[in-house]
Amino acid sequence: MKILITGGTGLIGKALVCELALANNDITVLSRSPQKVYSHFCNEITCWTQLNDKQNLNEFDAVINLAGEPIADNRWTPSQKQKLVNSRCHLTQKLVDLIKASDSPPAVFISGSAVGFYGDQADTRVTEETPANPEFTHELCAKWESIALEAQTPLTRVCLLRTGIVLSTLGGALPKMSKPFKLGLGGKLGSGKQYMPWIHIDDMVSAIVFLLKTQDAKGAFNLTAPNPVQNKEFTRLLGKAFNRPALMTVPESLLRLVMGESATLVLGGQQAIPEKLLKAGFEFRYPQLEVALKDIITTGK
Repeated sequence: MKILITGGTGLIGKALVCELALANNDITVLSRSPQKVYSHFCNEITCWTQLNDKQNLNEFDAVINLAGEPIADNRWTPSQKQKLVNSRCHLTQKLVDLIKASDSPPAVFISGSAVGFYGDQADTRVTEETPANPEFTHELCAKWESIALEAQTPLTRVCLLRTGIVLSTLGGALPKMSKPFKLGLGGKLGSGKQYMPWIHIDDMVSAIVFLLKTQDAKGAFNLTAPNPVQNKEFTRLLGKAFNRPALMTVPESLLRLVMGESATLVLGGQQAIPEKLLKAGFEFRYPQLEVALKDIITTGK
């Protein structure tokens, strides 16, 4: 297949590009930094630095949109919230417009989202049909998804990736979470009762490839392992993986003081279940957290 990918130098993007390139797909990465792209992938792929209104996407079989400003790196000031929205929605709209302008459009458009779509769901079992709580993460993801769905026609199906915490030692949340555990200072956040939907990086990549190839797959999919755990269990197993205790507690008040409104990312949660993926026939290699953490930490994935 000939595939256009945005966000190809991010954690998920790098792993996905490598997987698709190994399968002899023809990959084009959209990036403002060709040097960064070629440092990761040498000259095995094509790099575009921009999109323009005169282009179309007739030559592509698929478009995978993974770009977006990291949501947890900064406090959610009004300007930062707008930056988070713009980084997702503006590019997605450009891709949708180019797909709609194509005489022979890509057969599939796979676009990022997150389980934050649902807002904090406490103990509710969350499937793709669960009503959302109207929080900032929901508003952000809902707008992002709404734009992506504009590309859906009889010629182009759209899949939305409602992603949980992607586990990898190479980036994302896990390296930041692991630092205190390595020092023996790890522990739960707040009450520890909030659910943490997670997924092994290998399963994340495999699920995207599965959706790419499954011709009747469309709509939103929870890209999370089938066994989400509460924060207190996650921290226990992370401590066990590093052979370190997990006895500390970071008070909710401290997290809210340091993080502001974005503390909802770690104090709230979703018991998200990949119901549609499982019904479509996808099989997880790492459905259990303890095995997933052991593999990631041992292999350095």
